[in-house]
Amino acid sequence: MMKLHSLLLVLVVACGSKQTPAPIQNPGSEQPPGGVTDTRSEIDKRRETACTEVGQKVTACAVDDAHAELAAGRIKKEQHEAITAAGIQKKNTEEFVTKCNVPDMSSRQVRVLEVCVREEAACGPFLACLDHLNDKGVKTEK
Repeated sequence: MMKLHSLLLVLVVACGSKQTPAPIQNPGSEQPPGGVTDTRSEIDKRRETACTEVGQKVTACAVDDAHAELAAGRIKKEQHEAITAAGIQKKNTEEFVTKCNVPDMSSRQVRVLEVCVREEAACGPFLACLDHLNDKGVKTEK
């Protein structure tokens, strides 16, 4: 459980804490019927989707970890219920997504998020995959 908490801290630090401002709509600009046009760039859309999917998966892994901790007798039933409550899960996911979805995330980091959530079903490999978020890039031999 401590490993997961440490990973969440690393992800929050790696993803930063800046917020993306809402796009400004110019008065008199043409709006399509039925709604607002999404003016975000493709990378911004991908980042938001990836952060949401990773946040949901990290929360699910935390719940799995809590189940294992309860089964092993390392936490009490009350602690387990507090950790796994639906409201807590939702809040944890929302906080992760907010802290992850920052404009200064590189396209490589977005790709790491996308690949990890798509390729790694089990929590251990998934969390290990996320360790690559802060890699500096591929090293080549000369």
